[in-house]
Amino acid sequence: MKAVRIHEHGGVDKLRYEEVPEPKLSSPMEAIVQLKAAALNRIDLLNRAGVTGIEISLPHILGADGAGIVVEVGEQVKNVKKGDAVCLYPPSGCGQCEFCITDRDFMCIRLRALGERLKGTYAEYVKLPAENCFAIPPGLSFEEAAAFPLVFVTVWRMLITNARLKPGEHVLILGIGGGVATAALQVAKQMGAHVFVTSSSEEKLEMAKNWGADHGINYRRSDFTKEVRTLTGKRGVDVVLDCVGGESWVKSLAALAKGGRLVTCGATAGANPQTDIRRIFWNHLKIFGSTLGSREDFRQLLSFMRTSQIRPIMDQLFPLKEAGAAQRRLEEGKQFGKIVLQITDE
Repeated sequence: MKAVRIHEHGGVDKLRYEEVPEPKLSSPMEAIVQLKAAALNRIDLLNRAGVTGIEISLPHILGADGAGIVVEVGEQVKNVKKGDAVCLYPPSGCGQCEFCITDRDFMCIRLRALGERLKGTYAEYVKLPAENCFAIPPGLSFEEAAAFPLVFVTVWRMLITNARLKPGEHVLILGIGGGVATAALQVAKQMGAHVFVTSSSEEKLEMAKNWGADHGINYRRSDFTKEVRTLTGKRGVDVVLDCVGGESWVKSLAALAKGGRLVTCGATAGANPQTDIRRIFWNHLKIFGSTLGSREDFRQLLSFMRTSQIRPIMDQLFPLKEAGAAQRRLEEGKQFGKIVLQITDE
């Protein structure tokens, strides 16, 4: 089969489009999926660069998100069968630690995830635990089905499970354009929230408004905390989604109303910002950190997508062999929505 692998860590030039052996079942609980599409995530860039702290055996296939057709299942698999169209839940636990036995295997101390300790989805076929295969929500293409799992389950965990977002609340989303931020915009609007977004790009702010954002703030031209305070009558917002970190962190905390909640799953601008702890306890603020989400989060998300008929925002499609160009677009921050690789038989 064709796949995109890295043989060593480094830049985009380390990606190789090459022939590799097809995966074989090694457990009665596994499935093999013929992939039709794979989506890019920022974690792919970090794994390629080798900066996550997770050791992966080389050569390695990247990619956490994918969708396709089940072509083979182990003898004990009950949830899917050959011919099923599926999207993939990326993480898998050891099944034995305190987190796995309480349905929190996304927090497993020996976590395996597609594209990290498991071979990923930048390939024509992928092998994974069959329990990680879920029916594609009605109406979604394979490209859309590959685009939503990782970012949407992360957003669901942050906004719904942790922050308990309610209709009518005010939400601030930093750095609109990326997969998590655009998914958060869609979920928040569908929940009936009033949404503020930030970006340094007027084009992205305009696109966000077309997707339902109520206010767009160019953080290079004005202080987004002051803007938010002005727009909310000095009250502030109920929830901030800040996966940027760095200098924005202090401003995010300052933008929250009393009793507000800050949720985060990243720190692209810096991981060690200054924090005035007094602001947190004086204003009864809550801070939630998370990555991914539980299987129950994912099941709730799938139900939400079926009933709301929400679709992920798509940026650009690339053929598998152009994974390097796709990653370069992501690395340069040019995207609005999800970048997806189309996988066809050759």
